Amino acid sequence: MKADCHMHMVLDGEYWKAAIARHSVMPDEGYIRNILAHYRDLGYTYLRDGGDRWGVGAKARELATEYGITYRTPLAPICHREHYGEFIGVSYENMKEYADLVVKTRENGGNFIKIMISGLMDFHQAGVLTQPGLDPKEIKELIHIAHNEGMSVMAHANGAETVLAAASAGVDSVEHGAYLNEESLAAMAEMGTVWVPTLSTVGNLKGKGRFPDRETAQILESAIKNVTAFRNMGGIIAAGTDAGAWAVPHGAQTEEGYLARAGVTPEDLATGLVVIKEKF
Repeated sequence: MKADCHMHMVLDGEYWKAAIARHSVMPDEGYIRNILAHYRDLGYTYLRDGGDRWGVGAKARELATEYGITYRTPLAPICHREHYGEFIGVSYENMKEYADLVVKTRENGGNFIKIMISGLMDFHQAGVLTQPGLDPKEIKELIHIAHNEGMSVMAHANGAETVLAAASAGVDSVEHGAYLNEESLAAMAEMGTVWVPTLSTVGNLKGKGRFPDRETAQILESAIKNVTAFRNMGGIIAAGTDAGAWAVPHGAQTEEGYLARAGVTPEDLATGLVVIKEKF
């Protein structure tokens, strides 16, 4: 069984603004059906969406059963106002607003909560993020509120301090997870946090000319080293490409190859998928 545990139906692997504009009035059903058919033809039976505020993932979930695919979505990801994620999700200024968004997500049928708690990797500079993570106390409260509503939590999280805070608070999965250290890796392993490293978003940049290959190679090797360490700690790893991100087209079958370089086996990924399906 093939699965992608982190993808974005609203995006197309090219220019994100044009991709989103395709659905600005309403979700483009023809486009969604074409993508679902592509996944079906490649043998995928499970897709876990990162969410969007235009209802594209929700529409895909509605249609996915016709293609023999189990589809899970948080509806819209949630981010702190003026922090990374506003381009695709909904934002809050205080915990009351956040709690209301969690309840709304649950009532509207979201499968889980996705929180955006850090910036992205700066692919021009290895080791640098575009924006620091949220305060650890805020991260803890975000996860606590969602769990109290009976919702699992997927966290877009980069940076050791941010991931340590999320894992310590019991987050269910960490997505991306760039620039971690032994303490943050150990916390994820100890807490049973599923890590979806999305190595394709880095590895697929090689030779594209948009970012320096030297920097992206350093970022990839750092991530592979951390995945190896996490696996050796007994950590749970699941395969997700971040399909829809630039240079990662839908159905990109690259992630398992990158993970194999870190020593991750198909058996490891099968275990990770079982846990993902239980939690999400």
